[in-house]
Amino acid sequence: MQENTVSDKKQPEKDASEEYMKQIAKLVRGMRTQRGLTRKDLSKMSSISERYLAQVEAGKANISIALLWRMAEAMQVNVSSFLPQVEQTNIQLGPLKQFLEGLSLEQEKKAFEILLKYFSGGKGPTGGIALIGLRGAGKSTLGRILSESANIPFVSLTQVIEKLAGLEIPEILSMFGQRAYRRLEHQAIDYVLENHESVILEVGGSLVSESETFNHLLSSFYTVWIRAKLEDHLNRVLAQGESKPLRDREKAIEDLKHILEEREPFYMAANWVIDTSERSIEECAKELSTKCRCFCCEWSQ
Repeated sequence: MQENTVSDKKQPEKDASEEYMKQIAKLVRGMRTQRGLTRKDLSKMSSISERYLAQVEAGKANISIALLWRMAEAMQVNVSSFLPQVEQTNIQLGPLKQFLEGLSLEQEKKAFEILLKYFSGGKGPTGGIALIGLRGAGKSTLGRILSESANIPFVSLTQVIEKLAGLEIPEILSMFGQRAYRRLEHQAIDYVLENHESVILEVGGSLVSESETFNHLLSSFYTVWIRAKLEDHLNRVLAQGESKPLRDREKAIEDLKHILEEREPFYMAANWVIDTSERSIEECAKELSTKCRCFCCEWSQ
């Protein structure tokens, strides 16, 4: 009888432990995909084997704090980012927290815009228009069309990063790692603001994973999330001559799905969203041009 009691007590403890490891796995996988890293990238940066990382992300590894710390260092986040918590907010004022929790999504976005505008000095999006989203959404195509129609320079932040570093992106990542790349990303925004009165800026999809840099972008530019269906993202990447992600179409779709799930809450912070799926380039460009003029006027008031 005593043995059954002990066994009954141990089973809930085991279930709770397994659930906790699954939550850690989800947080690790989420942070990695949000930052646009493959397991191979993270393995190289953290000196942890790909096989073990796969076990961690499957919730099958009893990972130590030391290894979590190495992953956190590699991804430039606090180790607590991988530890499940009931309360993850840092808001200290109870009334403010309760007020924000009671808002709808649209009200949250409006509150964020007001706070961002106020704490950035009330200047609004003086740098121009920034296009964010996953690769294959149509940022480059629409950005160049908008640039021509508005007579404003089109700038690719990736090209600015390469200009500042004197190296191409793969070389930057290989020689100096993600940390240096993220610093350059922030510096590149400053460079654009200092050297251009107003631009149409195309931004890499993973920039949103760096909160300080993303907030800098949001406070300096009128931001538009260019979105599309996952299949369209994949087809457009193929049309650009990139065949590597398509070796396993189902896996590529699943990977894109995970990346979008992690980044979507950040992409939603954009001033406006346009869906390019099942629509012509001309139709999207016309709507984008009209909305940008309208909302930029609102910010300037």
